[in-house]
Amino acid sequence: MIEPVTGPTLVDVPGGRFTMGTDDPRGYPADGEGPPHPVELSPYLIGRTTVTNAEFAAFVDAVGHHSTAEQLGTSFVFAGLLPGGFPPTRAVASAPWWREVAGATWRHPEGPGSTVAGRTSHPVVHVSWDDAVAYADWAGVRLPTEAEWEHAARGPAGGHHYPWGDEREPDGEHRMNVFQGDFPRHDSGADGWVGTCPVGSYAANGFGLHETTGNVWEWCSDWYAADYYARSPLASPPGPSSGTTRVLRGGSYLCHDSYCWRYRVDSRNANTPDSTAGNVGFRVAADAPARASGSG
Repeated sequence: MIEPVTGPTLVDVPGGRFTMGTDDPRGYPADGEGPPHPVELSPYLIGRTTVTNAEFAAFVDAVGHHSTAEQLGTSFVFAGLLPGGFPPTRAVASAPWWREVAGATWRHPEGPGSTVAGRTSHPVVHVSWDDAVAYADWAGVRLPTEAEWEHAARGPAGGHHYPWGDEREPDGEHRMNVFQGDFPRHDSGADGWVGTCPVGSYAANGFGLHETTGNVWEWCSDWYAADYYARSPLASPPGPSSGTTRVLRGGSYLCHDSYCWRYRVDSRNANTPDSTAGNVGFRVAADAPARASGSG
């Protein structure tokens, strides 16, 4: 049984202008990472961390929510986290390290027999965009826009691939949870973790956000379009008006530069709103409260 807790902690992010996107040739132009373009945002609030298992449990206990994975009966689990001798199941053709597992849900991240006991402070996973929106509606918050997410994830310095600069491990220091070793065969855990890590395991960026790179992919509110950056408005871009997939940001514990250099604050990804997997979670946001004005 997970002890229910109150909602996520939000931190203030100042408004202003920043440069969104990248034209780094090592990236993935087909994802629509560029062109770099100015964006202006009003002040807002965003989750200090991704939503945890304990926080999601409080929501489920309050309203009896049945997640998409629970309704469908299956979700996708990284094969390297399954126990030895796990029976063969359907794999993703383009990424055979992903296995469809009956009974994999946020409560049972590696399928039946696994549990989130002892992982209450880890990010909730196996949640769809629809699940994330349902949680946000209950908590009185919302999902961040893609622009809000990137501005907050970058931190006040901006202009770099990571919140701290352009070197992934400055002076050999691990600053995020990504796949270390020979992907997908062996994760050495050199950064301290195999699979998810508890939220707040790594130092916060200059705005006070933890794990904006690695750990779990994070749903944003926007529909995804690869050409959106070339036509997005300057002020508070809301994303395309329609689409088939929703934006995901931040990378995960499975990102490895041999195939997926997407654990950057300027990378993008997307999936259908009903998709679930063991490396997908979310953080929430809110409009900044109106400030009272006074005279003298």
